[in-house]
Amino acid sequence: MTSQDRTSPPPQQYAERSYRSPAALVGGALLLLLGLWLGGDALLRGDVHTKLTALFALLLGVPLVVAFTLRPLVRAGDDRLTVRNPFRTVTLPWGAVEDLRAAFSAEVFTSGGKYQLWAIPVSLRQRKKVSRQAARGSAPRPRFGLDADAGPVPRAMADQTLDELREIKERATHRESAQGEPAVRWSYAILAPLVVGAVGLAVMVAV
Repeated sequence: MTSQDRTSPPPQQYAERSYRSPAALVGGALLLLLGLWLGGDALLRGDVHTKLTALFALLLGVPLVVAFTLRPLVRAGDDRLTVRNPFRTVTLPWGAVEDLRAAFSAEVFTSGGKYQLWAIPVSLRQRKKVSRQAARGSAPRPRFGLDADAGPVPRAMADQTLDELREIKERATHRESAQGEPAVRWSYAILAPLVVGAVGLAVMVAV
C-alpha cells in the first residue's frame, strides 16, 4: 500500500453562505440618497452655521444608516459563523455555537451568552401567513421532484435560514478546525464619525 493510499481524503468543503436583508439594503440606500441630497444642498447654499450643522448631521446620520441597514451580515463558512451587527463583528467557531433560535429576533447562543443576528429579520406577519397557507393546504410546493405532494412543510424565511445554519453547524461542530472561542471586534470605522457627529451637532444646536 502506497503512502497515497494511506492518506485519508480531505473533508468535503461547502460553499460559504452569506445572508442579508434585501429590504434593509434598499431602505438604507434610499435613506442615504435622501440624506446626501438634503445635506449636500445645505452645504452648498447655507451660511457657515448651517454648513457646519449639516456636516455634523451627516457625520452622525450616515454611519447610523449604514450601521443598521447596509452593514448587517451573517456569513456561514465551513469552520465558523461570522455575525456582522451594527457596531461589532462576532466570529464564532461552530464548536462554540450551542443553539440558533428565532422568536421575535434571530439569535445565536454560546456558553458565554447570545448574539442577535441583525441580518436575519424575523417577520411575525410572514409566519402567520405561512401558517394560514399550511392550514388551508394551499402552500406552494416544489416544482421539481418525484412527488410534489411530499414537499417540506412551508417555513418563514427566517426559520428556513436558521434551519440551513443548523445543518452547517451539525456538519462542522466536531471538526477540529471548527473549535475555539468567540472573538468580538468593534467597528471603529462606524463609531468614530458617529461620535464626532453627535458631539459636533450638540455643540451647533447649543450655540
